[in-house]
Amino acid sequence: MISRWLSILGISALLLSACAPATPSAPADSGRLRVVATFSVLGDLVSNVGGDAIELTVLVGPDSDTHTYEPSPADSAALAEAQVLVENGLELESWLDELVTASGSQATHIIAAEGISARTAEHAEEHEGEEHEGEEHEGEDGHEHGEFDPHIWQDVANAMQMVRNIEAGLSAADPANAAVYQSNAAAYLATLEELDSYIRAQAGSLPEERRRIVTNHNALGYFGAAYGFTLVADVLGTASTEAAEPSAQELAALADQIRNENVAGIFTENMVNTALADTLSRETGVAVGGALYTDALSAPGGKADTYVAMMRANIDTLVTALK
Repeated sequence: MISRWLSILGISALLLSACAPATPSAPADSGRLRVVATFSVLGDLVSNVGGDAIELTVLVGPDSDTHTYEPSPADSAALAEAQVLVENGLELESWLDELVTASGSQATHIIAAEGISARTAEHAEEHEGEEHEGEEHEGEDGHEHGEFDPHIWQDVANAMQMVRNIEAGLSAADPANAAVYQSNAAAYLATLEELDSYIRAQAGSLPEERRRIVTNHNALGYFGAAYGFTLVADVLGTASTEAAEPSAQELAALADQIRNENVAGIFTENMVNTALADTLSRETGVAVGGALYTDALSAPGGKADTYVAMMRANIDTLVTALK
């Protein structure tokens, strides 16, 4: 499916490139740096740094799954016109390289994960009481996932490094507004420091034995390591949502693990079907504690429509359920 779309996108890009300059330049009517961010969480970080100095397009919107995203012709057009492309890196956006090639994009790339110590996929997929082979996993579409866990933003300290990378990249691409980007980043970093302190205080209000949880997919490895939560298992058994649903035998084994390892709560996600979690709850008697926002923000006006709101909503949901 993705290959078919990208063939179409390639044709669109050729048509666009026939009348576009080789190097993108800001449109005369706005004068703002044209920036594309790959998904909603990253887009919010970029928006806080860029402010009014940039014209931002986000490819994968709220409540949408970056793992399984299929690009559209509009995405190709946006990339063809962009001056800067901000991506997470660590192979989160498995579809991006082909899309960039198909669009003919000449945008400067900012890799938000630069300089962050990434958890390996093998580490991300190890849970207490079970062992997984350290192999790459394939989704139903045959895509292989990389060796690292890409969900770096779930640790606020990592998000702060992402902000620094974004500021440096925007400043280099648009030196005339470098002071604006630096000022915006400094103010936002102060906000993120407060957020990190809040999460630590809230997590610390829970006894350690109440911080043992199960989630839909392994998106909270960085969160657990940073804030003292033990991720006993996840329903899909992988850091990607592209994995096939577990078999009845695998689900039964997971239910046994939940019973045996004193799991305090099962948590779903804002963009994943809750049916499997509900089944596990019925089988084990462990309550579903609510939905967490892992790979995407909520829609505007929702309780997790910014990165700060998302992280606050997650820790509040966890603490309320686990107390």
